Amino acid sequence: MAKAGLSARIAALNLLDGVLFERRPLSEMTDAGSDILRKLSGSERARAQSLALSTLKHLEPIDMLLDFYLKKDPPLRARHILRLCAAELFVDGISPHAAIDSAVNMAKLSRKTAHLSGLINAVCRKLDREGREHWAEHPTQQLPYYLRSIMLKEHGDDAVALIEEAHVKAVPLDITVKKAADIPELLTLLDAEAIGEASLRLQKAGQISALAGFEEGAWWVQDFAASLPARCLTGLEGKTVLDLCAAPGGKTLQLAAAGGDVTAMDLSKYRLERVRENLQRTGLTAKVVTADVLTWKPGMMYDAILLDAPCTATGTIRRHPDLPHLKNKDAIESLTALQKEMLERAFEWLKPGGQMIYSTCSLLRQEGEDQIANFLTQNNQATVDPIDADALGVPSDWLTKSGCLRTLPSYWSEKGGMDGFFIARLLKKTG
Repeated sequence: MAKAGLSARIAALNLLDGVLFERRPLSEMTDAGSDILRKLSGSERARAQSLALSTLKHLEPIDMLLDFYLKKDPPLRARHILRLCAAELFVDGISPHAAIDSAVNMAKLSRKTAHLSGLINAVCRKLDREGREHWAEHPTQQLPYYLRSIMLKEHGDDAVALIEEAHVKAVPLDITVKKAADIPELLTLLDAEAIGEASLRLQKAGQISALAGFEEGAWWVQDFAASLPARCLTGLEGKTVLDLCAAPGGKTLQLAAAGGDVTAMDLSKYRLERVRENLQRTGLTAKVVTADVLTWKPGMMYDAILLDAPCTATGTIRRHPDLPHLKNKDAIESLTALQKEMLERAFEWLKPGGQMIYSTCSLLRQEGEDQIANFLTQNNQATVDPIDADALGVPSDWLTKSGCLRTLPSYWSEKGGMDGFFIARLLKKTG
Protein backbone atom coordinates (compact mmCIF):
# COMPACT_ATOMS: atom_id res chain seq x y z
CA MET A 1 0.00 0.00 0.00
CA ALA A 2 1.24 3.46 -0.87
CA LYS A 3 1.64 5.82 2.07
CA ALA A 4 -0.86 8.66 2.53
CA GLY A 5 -0.47 11.17 -0.27
CA LEU A 6 1.84 8.97 -2.31
CA SER A 7 -0.81 7.82 -4.79
CA ALA A 8 -1.38 11.38 -6.02
CA ARG A 9 2.36 11.96 -6.34
CA ILE A 10 2.84 8.76 -8.32
CA ALA A 11 0.02 9.84 -10.63
CA ALA A 12 1.70 13.23 -11.06
CA LEU A 13 4.93 11.38 -11.86
CA ASN A 14 3.13 9.38 -14.56
CA LEU A 15 1.59 12.59 -15.96
CA LEU A 16 5.06 14.14 -16.23
CA ASP A 17 6.33 11.03 -17.95
CA GLY A 18 3.43 11.18 -20.40
CA VAL A 19 4.12 14.80 -21.34
CA LEU A 20 7.92 14.86 -21.37
CA PHE A 21 8.68 11.37 -22.66
CA GLU A 22 5.61 10.21 -24.61
CA ARG A 23 4.64 13.75 -25.76
CA ARG A 24 1.01 13.23 -24.73
CA PRO A 25 -1.14 16.27 -23.89
CA LEU A 26 -2.22 16.57 -20.27
CA SER A 27 -5.84 16.93 -21.38
CA GLU A 28 -5.66 13.48 -22.97
CA MET A 29 -4.34 11.92 -19.76
CA THR A 30 -6.73 13.66 -17.36
CA ASP A 31 -10.07 13.12 -19.08
CA ALA A 32 -12.79 10.88 -17.71
CA GLY A 33 -11.30 7.67 -19.10
CA SER A 34 -7.74 8.25 -17.94
CA ASP A 35 -5.95 5.12 -16.68
CA ILE A 36 -3.55 7.32 -14.72
CA LEU A 37 -6.21 8.98 -12.56
CA ARG A 38 -9.07 6.48 -12.66
CA LYS A 39 -8.38 4.71 -9.35
CA LEU A 40 -7.79 7.91 -7.37
CA SER A 41 -10.27 9.73 -5.15
CA GLY A 42 -11.47 13.15 -6.18
CA SER A 43 -9.02 14.94 -3.90
CA GLU A 44 -6.14 12.75 -5.09
CA ARG A 45 -6.97 13.45 -8.74
CA ALA A 46 -7.02 17.17 -8.03
CA ARG A 47 -3.68 17.00 -6.22
CA ALA A 48 -2.04 14.94 -8.97
CA GLN A 49 -3.09 17.42 -11.64
CA SER A 50 -2.13 20.42 -9.52
CA LEU A 51 1.34 19.02 -8.81
CA ALA A 52 1.96 18.13 -12.46
CA LEU A 53 0.86 21.62 -13.53
CA SER A 54 3.08 23.33 -10.93
CA THR A 55 6.07 21.30 -12.06
CA LEU A 56 5.52 21.97 -15.76
CA LYS A 57 4.96 25.70 -15.21
CA HIS A 58 8.33 25.98 -13.45
CA LEU A 59 10.20 23.23 -15.30
CA GLU A 60 13.04 25.35 -16.68
CA PRO A 61 14.09 26.98 -13.38
CA ILE A 62 13.64 23.66 -11.56
CA ASP A 63 15.97 21.92 -14.02
CA MET A 64 18.54 24.70 -13.79
CA LEU A 65 18.60 24.27 -10.02
CA LEU A 66 18.74 20.47 -10.19
CA ASP A 67 21.66 20.58 -12.64
CA PHE A 68 23.61 22.58 -10.06
CA TYR A 69 23.39 19.64 -7.63
CA LEU A 70 23.69 16.73 -10.09
CA LYS A 71 27.10 15.59 -11.27
CA LYS A 72 25.54 13.71 -14.18
CA ASP A 73 22.07 13.46 -15.65
CA PRO A 74 20.04 10.70 -13.94
CA PRO A 75 17.52 8.49 -15.76
CA LEU A 76 14.41 10.43 -16.78
CA ARG A 77 12.14 8.81 -14.19
CA ALA A 78 14.53 9.79 -11.41
CA ARG A 79 14.72 13.36 -12.72
CA HIS A 80 10.92 13.51 -12.71
CA ILE A 81 10.91 12.51 -9.02
CA LEU A 82 13.40 15.28 -8.25
CA ARG A 83 11.36 17.75 -10.30
CA LEU A 84 8.22 16.94 -8.33
CA CYS A 85 10.02 17.32 -5.02
CA ALA A 86 11.42 20.71 -6.06
CA ALA A 87 7.96 21.88 -7.11
CA GLU A 88 6.51 20.77 -3.77
CA LEU A 89 9.27 22.54 -1.84
CA PHE A 90 9.51 25.82 -3.76
CA VAL A 91 6.15 26.30 -5.49
CA ASP A 92 3.52 24.49 -3.43
CA GLY A 93 5.08 25.03 0.01
CA ILE A 94 4.75 21.40 1.13
CA SER A 95 6.61 20.51 4.34
CA PRO A 96 10.18 19.37 3.58
CA HIS A 97 9.75 16.12 5.50
CA ALA A 98 6.65 15.12 3.48
CA ALA A 99 8.13 16.15 0.12
CA ILE A 100 11.51 14.47 0.64
CA ASP A 101 10.10 11.31 2.23
CA SER A 102 7.63 10.92 -0.65
CA ALA A 103 10.37 11.39 -3.25
CA VAL A 104 12.48 8.65 -1.67
CA ASN A 105 9.50 6.30 -1.36
CA MET A 106 8.57 6.85 -5.02
CA ALA A 107 12.09 5.94 -6.03
CA LYS A 108 11.99 2.72 -3.96
CA LEU A 109 8.73 1.59 -5.61
CA SER A 110 10.36 1.06 -9.02
CA ARG A 111 13.20 -1.26 -9.97
CA LYS A 112 14.37 1.44 -12.41
CA THR A 113 14.94 3.98 -9.64
CA ALA A 114 15.26 1.99 -6.38
CA HIS A 115 19.08 1.98 -6.61
CA LEU A 116 18.97 5.79 -6.90
CA SER A 117 16.93 6.40 -3.74
CA GLY A 118 20.07 7.47 -1.86
CA LEU A 119 20.97 10.00 -4.55
CA ILE A 120 17.41 11.32 -4.61
CA ASN A 121 17.40 11.67 -0.84
CA ALA A 122 20.71 13.57 -0.86
CA VAL A 123 19.73 15.95 -3.68
CA CYS A 124 16.31 16.66 -2.16
CA ARG A 125 17.89 17.49 1.20
CA LYS A 126 20.34 19.86 -0.49
CA LEU A 127 17.43 21.50 -2.26
CA ASP A 128 15.75 22.06 1.08
CA ARG A 129 18.88 23.33 2.88
CA GLU A 130 20.51 25.39 0.13
CA GLY A 131 18.16 25.58 -2.84
CA ARG A 132 15.65 28.03 -1.39
CA GLU A 133 18.16 30.86 -1.42
CA HIS A 134 19.07 30.22 -5.05
CA TRP A 135 15.41 29.91 -6.01
CA ALA A 136 14.52 33.24 -4.40
CA GLU A 137 17.54 35.23 -5.57
CA HIS A 138 17.91 34.39 -9.24
CA PRO A 139 15.30 35.28 -11.88
CA THR A 140 14.91 32.29 -14.15
CA GLN A 141 13.24 31.68 -17.49
CA GLN A 142 10.02 29.72 -17.63
CA LEU A 143 9.83 28.90 -21.33
CA PRO A 144 11.81 26.15 -23.09
CA TYR A 145 14.87 27.61 -24.80
CA TYR A 146 13.75 27.02 -28.40
CA LEU A 147 10.54 28.96 -27.83
CA ARG A 148 12.08 31.65 -25.66
CA SER A 149 14.71 32.47 -28.29
CA ILE A 150 11.99 33.06 -30.91
CA MET A 151 9.89 35.20 -28.60
CA LEU A 152 12.82 37.35 -27.50
CA LYS A 153 13.41 38.30 -31.13
CA GLU A 154 9.73 39.05 -31.73
CA HIS A 155 8.63 40.67 -28.47
CA GLY A 156 11.80 41.78 -26.67
CA ASP A 157 13.24 41.06 -23.23
CA ASP A 158 10.77 43.10 -21.16
CA ALA A 159 7.65 41.71 -22.82
CA VAL A 160 8.88 38.10 -22.57
CA ALA A 161 9.66 38.55 -18.87
CA LEU A 162 6.10 39.78 -18.28
CA ILE A 163 4.65 36.92 -20.33
CA GLU A 164 6.64 34.36 -18.33
CA GLU A 165 5.47 35.98 -15.11
CA ALA A 166 1.86 35.68 -16.31
CA HIS A 167 2.37 32.01 -17.16
CA VAL A 168 3.00 30.99 -13.55
CA LYS A 169 0.15 32.93 -11.94
CA ALA A 170 -3.22 31.45 -11.02
CA VAL A 171 -5.65 31.57 -13.94
CA PRO A 172 -9.16 32.98 -13.33
CA LEU A 173 -12.29 31.65 -15.04
CA ASP A 174 -13.81 33.79 -17.79
CA ILE A 175 -17.33 33.36 -19.11
CA THR A 176 -19.18 34.90 -22.04
CA VAL A 177 -22.77 35.91 -21.29
CA LYS A 178 -25.44 35.11 -23.88
CA LYS A 179 -27.61 38.17 -23.23
CA ALA A 180 -26.20 41.53 -22.16
CA ALA A 181 -29.30 42.13 -20.02
CA ASP A 182 -28.25 39.24 -17.74
CA ILE A 183 -24.84 40.71 -16.88
CA PRO A 184 -25.87 42.85 -13.86
CA GLU A 185 -27.58 39.93 -12.12
CA LEU A 186 -24.79 37.46 -12.91
CA LEU A 187 -22.17 39.88 -11.59
CA THR A 188 -23.79 39.57 -8.17
CA LEU A 189 -24.75 35.88 -8.27
CA LEU A 190 -21.27 34.79 -9.37
CA ASP A 191 -19.28 37.35 -7.37
CA ALA A 192 -17.65 38.26 -10.68
CA GLU A 193 -16.20 41.35 -12.32
CA ALA A 194 -16.97 42.63 -15.80
CA ILE A 195 -14.10 42.39 -18.24
CA GLY A 196 -14.40 43.95 -21.68
CA GLU A 197 -17.92 44.41 -23.03
CA ALA A 198 -19.47 40.94 -22.74
CA SER A 199 -17.33 38.81 -20.42
CA LEU A 200 -17.28 38.15 -16.69
CA ARG A 201 -14.29 37.01 -14.67
CA LEU A 202 -14.40 34.77 -11.60
CA GLN A 203 -11.25 34.53 -9.48
CA LYS A 204 -12.59 31.47 -7.63
CA ALA A 205 -15.08 29.36 -9.55
CA GLY A 206 -15.37 25.91 -7.99
CA GLN A 207 -17.52 23.35 -9.82
CA ILE A 208 -18.57 25.04 -13.05
CA SER A 209 -21.80 23.11 -13.59
CA ALA A 210 -23.02 24.20 -10.14
CA LEU A 211 -22.64 27.94 -10.83
CA ALA A 212 -25.68 30.18 -11.24
CA GLY A 213 -26.83 30.41 -14.84
CA PHE A 214 -24.95 27.35 -16.13
CA GLU A 215 -27.87 24.94 -16.26
CA GLU A 216 -30.09 27.63 -17.77
CA GLY A 217 -27.53 28.21 -20.55
CA ALA A 218 -27.03 31.88 -19.68
CA TRP A 219 -23.27 31.70 -20.34
CA TRP A 220 -20.38 29.51 -21.39
CA VAL A 221 -16.74 29.24 -20.38
CA GLN A 222 -14.43 31.20 -22.69
CA ASP A 223 -11.22 33.07 -22.02
CA PHE A 224 -11.68 36.80 -22.62
CA ALA A 225 -9.12 36.88 -25.44
CA ALA A 226 -10.77 33.86 -27.08
CA SER A 227 -14.05 35.80 -27.19
CA LEU A 228 -12.57 38.62 -29.28
CA PRO A 229 -12.33 36.95 -32.75
CA ALA A 230 -16.11 36.39 -32.99
CA ARG A 231 -16.82 39.84 -31.59
CA CYS A 232 -14.75 41.35 -34.40
CA LEU A 233 -17.39 40.17 -36.91
CA THR A 234 -20.13 42.79 -37.11
CA GLY A 235 -23.71 43.01 -38.38
CA LEU A 236 -24.39 39.27 -38.38
CA GLU A 237 -28.17 39.34 -37.93
CA GLY A 238 -29.66 37.10 -40.65
CA LYS A 239 -26.27 36.62 -42.36
CA THR A 240 -24.73 33.29 -43.32
CA VAL A 241 -21.72 32.64 -41.10
CA LEU A 242 -19.14 29.84 -41.31
CA ASP A 243 -17.18 28.94 -38.19
CA LEU A 244 -14.16 26.83 -39.13
CA CYS A 245 -12.25 24.70 -36.60
CA ALA A 246 -15.25 25.39 -34.39
CA ALA A 247 -14.78 23.00 -31.45
CA PRO A 248 -15.24 23.26 -28.53
CA GLY A 249 -17.82 25.83 -29.60
CA GLY A 250 -17.44 29.11 -27.73
CA LYS A 251 -17.18 31.12 -30.94
CA THR A 252 -20.08 29.22 -32.50
CA LEU A 253 -22.27 30.20 -29.55
CA GLN A 254 -21.23 33.84 -29.89
CA LEU A 255 -22.01 33.91 -33.60
CA ALA A 256 -25.39 32.25 -33.09
CA ALA A 257 -26.24 34.62 -30.22
CA ALA A 258 -25.43 37.53 -32.54
CA GLY A 259 -28.19 36.36 -34.89
CA GLY A 260 -26.09 34.63 -37.52
CA ASP A 261 -27.21 31.63 -39.60
CA VAL A 262 -24.22 29.61 -38.44
CA THR A 263 -22.49 26.53 -39.83
CA ALA A 264 -19.93 25.13 -37.39
CA MET A 265 -17.33 22.87 -38.95
CA ASP A 266 -14.52 20.86 -37.39
CA LEU A 267 -12.41 17.86 -38.34
CA SER A 268 -13.01 16.09 -35.01
CA LYS A 269 -16.34 14.31 -34.63
CA TYR A 270 -15.55 13.76 -30.94
CA ARG A 271 -14.88 17.47 -30.25
CA LEU A 272 -18.02 18.48 -32.14
CA GLU A 273 -20.09 16.62 -29.55
CA ARG A 274 -19.04 19.38 -27.14
CA VAL A 275 -20.39 21.94 -29.61
CA ARG A 276 -23.74 20.13 -29.82
CA GLU A 277 -23.95 19.85 -26.03
CA ASN A 278 -23.29 23.57 -25.59
CA LEU A 279 -25.80 24.51 -28.28
CA GLN A 280 -28.45 22.42 -26.57
CA ARG A 281 -27.68 23.83 -23.12
CA THR A 282 -27.79 27.45 -24.29
CA GLY A 283 -30.80 27.04 -26.59
CA LEU A 284 -28.85 28.36 -29.57
CA THR A 285 -28.86 26.81 -33.04
CA ALA A 286 -26.21 26.08 -35.64
CA LYS A 287 -25.63 23.51 -38.34
CA VAL A 288 -22.80 21.21 -37.26
CA VAL A 289 -20.56 19.62 -39.92
CA THR A 290 -17.69 17.17 -39.56
CA ALA A 291 -15.24 17.82 -42.40
CA ASP A 292 -11.70 18.82 -43.37
CA VAL A 293 -11.28 22.43 -44.50
CA LEU A 294 -8.82 21.36 -47.19
CA THR A 295 -11.21 18.89 -48.87
CA TRP A 296 -14.71 20.13 -47.98
CA LYS A 297 -16.96 21.58 -50.68
CA PRO A 298 -19.60 23.80 -49.05
CA GLY A 299 -21.69 24.34 -52.19
CA MET A 300 -22.31 27.99 -51.29
CA MET A 301 -20.56 31.22 -50.30
CA TYR A 302 -20.84 32.98 -46.94
CA ASP A 303 -21.38 36.52 -45.75
CA ALA A 304 -18.88 36.04 -42.92
CA ILE A 305 -16.25 33.43 -42.05
CA LEU A 306 -14.27 32.86 -38.87
CA LEU A 307 -11.12 30.77 -39.22
CA ASP A 308 -9.58 30.11 -35.81
CA ALA A 309 -6.73 28.15 -37.31
CA PRO A 310 -4.78 25.23 -35.78
CA CYS A 311 -1.59 26.61 -34.24
CA THR A 312 1.10 26.07 -31.63
CA ALA A 313 -1.33 27.44 -28.99
CA THR A 314 1.61 29.25 -27.37
CA GLY A 315 -0.83 31.92 -26.24
CA THR A 316 -2.51 29.44 -23.87
CA ILE A 317 0.57 28.19 -21.98
CA ARG A 318 -0.65 29.78 -18.75
CA ARG A 319 -3.54 27.27 -18.79
CA HIS A 320 -1.73 24.47 -20.63
CA PRO A 321 1.92 24.40 -19.47
CA ASP A 322 2.46 21.08 -21.22
CA LEU A 323 2.09 22.64 -24.68
CA PRO A 324 5.63 23.98 -25.19
CA HIS A 325 6.98 20.52 -24.40
CA LEU A 326 4.81 18.84 -27.04
CA LYS A 327 5.95 20.87 -30.05
CA ASN A 328 9.24 21.99 -31.59
CA LYS A 329 10.47 24.12 -34.48
CA ASP A 330 9.45 21.47 -37.02
CA ALA A 331 5.89 21.57 -35.68
CA ILE A 332 5.81 25.35 -36.13
CA GLU A 333 6.80 25.05 -39.78
CA SER A 334 4.17 22.40 -40.54
CA LEU A 335 1.45 24.40 -38.78
CA THR A 336 2.21 27.62 -40.65
CA ALA A 337 2.01 25.71 -43.94
CA LEU A 338 -1.39 24.31 -42.90
CA GLN A 339 -2.64 27.75 -41.86
CA LYS A 340 -1.67 29.16 -45.24
CA GLU A 341 -3.64 26.47 -47.07
CA MET A 342 -6.68 26.90 -44.84
CA LEU A 343 -6.66 30.68 -45.17
CA GLU A 344 -6.46 30.56 -48.96
CA ARG A 345 -9.21 27.94 -49.24
CA ALA A 346 -11.59 29.57 -46.75
CA PHE A 347 -11.28 32.98 -48.43
CA GLU A 348 -12.59 31.41 -51.65
CA TRP A 349 -15.90 30.71 -49.84
CA LEU A 350 -16.36 34.35 -48.80
CA LYS A 351 -18.83 36.49 -50.76
CA PRO A 352 -17.54 39.68 -52.37
CA GLY A 353 -17.97 42.40 -49.76
CA GLY A 354 -17.95 39.80 -47.00
CA GLN A 355 -15.81 39.85 -43.86
CA MET A 356 -13.49 37.15 -42.60
CA ILE A 357 -11.61 36.70 -39.33
CA TYR A 358 -8.29 34.88 -39.24
CA SER A 359 -7.15 34.17 -35.70
CA THR A 360 -4.68 32.00 -33.81
CA CYS A 361 -4.04 31.56 -30.09
CA SER A 362 -0.33 31.90 -30.79
CA LEU A 363 2.32 34.36 -29.65
CA LEU A 364 4.45 33.77 -32.75
CA ARG A 365 4.48 36.23 -35.67
CA GLN A 366 4.84 33.34 -38.13
CA GLU A 367 1.30 32.28 -37.23
CA GLY A 368 -0.13 35.79 -37.09
CA GLU A 369 1.30 39.02 -38.48
CA ASP A 370 3.61 37.31 -40.99
CA GLN A 371 0.91 34.90 -42.14
CA ILE A 372 -1.47 37.75 -42.98
CA ALA A 373 1.22 39.89 -44.59
CA ASN A 374 2.16 37.02 -46.91
CA PHE A 375 -1.49 36.30 -47.72
CA LEU A 376 -2.13 39.91 -48.72
CA THR A 377 0.83 39.97 -51.09
CA GLN A 378 -0.55 36.90 -52.88
CA ASN A 379 -4.26 37.80 -52.94
CA ASN A 380 -5.31 41.09 -54.52
CA GLN A 381 -8.95 40.55 -53.54
CA ALA A 382 -8.18 40.79 -49.83
CA THR A 383 -7.65 43.84 -47.67
CA VAL A 384 -7.34 44.32 -43.90
CA ASP A 385 -10.31 46.01 -42.26
CA PRO A 386 -8.92 47.73 -39.12
CA ILE A 387 -10.48 46.48 -35.90
CA ASP A 388 -12.25 48.99 -33.64
CA ALA A 389 -10.65 48.66 -30.20
CA ASP A 390 -13.24 50.93 -28.56
CA ALA A 391 -16.09 48.68 -29.73
CA LEU A 392 -14.38 45.72 -28.03
CA GLY A 393 -13.65 47.64 -24.83
CA VAL A 394 -9.88 47.16 -25.13
CA PRO A 395 -6.95 49.62 -25.32
CA SER A 396 -6.03 50.88 -28.77
CA ASP A 397 -2.37 49.97 -28.22
CA TRP A 398 -3.35 46.32 -28.53
CA LEU A 399 -3.73 46.99 -32.26
CA THR A 400 -0.89 46.52 -34.73
CA LYS A 401 0.01 49.25 -37.21
CA SER A 402 -2.17 47.55 -39.84
CA GLY A 403 -5.21 47.41 -37.54
CA CYS A 404 -5.00 43.76 -36.45
CA LEU A 405 -5.39 42.80 -32.79
CA ARG A 406 -2.61 41.25 -30.71
CA THR A 407 -3.18 40.17 -27.10
CA LEU A 408 -0.51 38.89 -24.72
CA PRO A 409 -0.85 36.87 -21.48
CA SER A 410 0.57 39.84 -19.58
CA TYR A 411 -2.22 42.21 -20.65
CA TRP A 412 -4.52 43.24 -17.79
CA SER A 413 -2.20 41.36 -15.46
CA GLU A 414 -3.73 43.15 -12.47
CA LYS A 415 -7.02 41.45 -13.39
CA GLY A 416 -5.51 38.01 -14.02
CA GLY A 417 -4.16 38.27 -17.58
CA MET A 418 -5.56 36.56 -20.68
CA ASP A 419 -4.59 34.20 -23.48
CA GLY A 420 -2.36 35.41 -26.27
CA PHE A 421 -4.19 35.86 -29.59
CA PHE A 422 -3.64 37.32 -33.02
CA ILE A 423 -6.77 38.49 -34.88
CA ALA A 424 -7.03 39.94 -38.39
CA ARG A 425 -10.27 41.08 -40.03
CA LEU A 426 -10.22 40.76 -43.81
CA LEU A 427 -12.61 42.12 -46.41
CA LYS A 428 -13.16 40.69 -49.87
CA LYS A 429 -13.23 43.37 -52.53
CA THR A 430 -16.35 43.66 -54.67
CA GLY A 431 -14.61 44.84 -57.82
